Amino acid sequence: MSDVLVLSPYWEPINQVTWERAISLAYSGLVEVLETYDDWTVRSPSVVLTVPAVIRFFKGATGRRKGIRFSRENVYARDKGRCQYCGKKLDRTEATYDHVLPRVMGGVTNWTNVVICCVPCNQHKAGRTPEKARMWLRTKPVKPSSLPGAPLRLKLPKGRMPEQWNDYLRSVAYWTVPLNEDG
Repeated sequence: MSDVLVLSPYWEPINQVTWERAISLAYSGLVEVLETYDDWTVRSPSVVLTVPAVIRFFKGATGRRKGIRFSRENVYARDKGRCQYCGKKLDRTEATYDHVLPRVMGGVTNWTNVVICCVPCNQHKAGRTPEKARMWLRTKPVKPSSLPGAPLRLKLPKGRMPEQWNDYLRSVAYWTVPLNEDG
């Protein structure tokens, strides 16, 4: 096991970091260690530390940029995973970007000009505007002020959730990695 679950000050799972980063955060006083891997220690000439398994930030992040970062994942979340022309529910791997005003006509890649679209609709629209292609957007693309709760995606060591994480993840509705067989 090499990863540490990170919780917000409000006890929400927000990330995972390496054990080295977790020790650095704990040593700098930014986090509290809630759980440790009891059978795993690291040593220096002057100190022996038990490796953290779960840490929690004392304060919320400061200095973050305001607004939601433009990305394929965030456009998918904004559009609720639906093609903005036909309304079909799309898996993330099926979804394509569509520039409402095509780039060949001066369209830019930003929140107000990009939507999620299925491949057939994207091919039908081709390099035309929705009006010229006789296709209509289901919702106007806007820059969101917030996004629906995105799933917490964790990379588990050998596909298993560390036992120390159980109590912090069992109640999370957006948990996307299966719990251990006994849970």
